[in-house]
Amino acid sequence: MRTSTTDTLQRLAEVLEQRKQAGADTSYVASLHAKGLNKILEKVGEECTETLLAAKDCERSGDKSELIYETADLWFHSLVMLSHLGLGPDDVLNELERRFDLSGLAEKAARDTR
Repeated sequence: MRTSTTDTLQRLAEVLEQRKQAGADTSYVASLHAKGLNKILEKVGEECTETLLAAKDCERSGDKSELIYETADLWFHSLVMLSHLGLGPDDVLNELERRFDLSGLAEKAARDTR
């Protein structure tokens, strides 16, 4: 039986929280937290660039596997960033849920007036 997307995100968030407490020499996630927010942001930026390049390659070749792989890396490192700042996937999912009844153009206009 396949787990739901929110179940997967919740399980990953729990693992990321546990790994925050691990030794930096035994956990990749712990090592990122130990290096601080700037290192985590660097990884998010790197994964974002790799995702963009994979999307361009996907459009040309039709092979979606690299795009899926790189998007998973981007999501993973974004979740590490959120965790570092005391947030999790539910915070983002709640924001997406809030936007369901909003027009995209109206939501953008509301942001532009802030």
